[in-house]
Amino acid sequence: MDELDTRLIALLRHDARTPVASLAQSLNVSRATIKARIDRLTKNGVIKGFTIITGSPRDDKSIHAITLVEIEGRSAEAVIKTMLGLPQVRTLHTTNGKWDIIAQLETEDLIEFDDVLRRIRLIEGVSLTETNILLAPRKSRLD
Repeated sequence: MDELDTRLIALLRHDARTPVASLAQSLNVSRATIKARIDRLTKNGVIKGFTIITGSPRDDKSIHAITLVEIEGRSAEAVIKTMLGLPQVRTLHTTNGKWDIIAQLETEDLIEFDDVLRRIRLIEGVSLTETNILLAPRKSRLD
């Protein structure tokens, strides 16, 4: 990968539907060059696919947070199973270090948010939590 590939990927991350002609004009190269680069990057697995990000009115009004969870003893599987049963848990990751689990939460309002935090803290085996509310997004996965 060279600088042109990097710049091309940046443009595609911003808008994967940008026409090849527009990409070529932005990068000051031919359409054939852009098409060949996209084909090569896709074939080599650098570009794994093209996607869209959907939004809804709820996105702007909901509470998003990351909760770090420390588990005591050998109760990790039971804690994970219980947390996966909570509809407010959008993603759940196991990790290493001080925190055993990282959960991404989404609730409609602060009352529901408070309730789900209370429920997580009451799960047998959860010894400590730390939660951070996510404020304004600065970059999405595809930006």
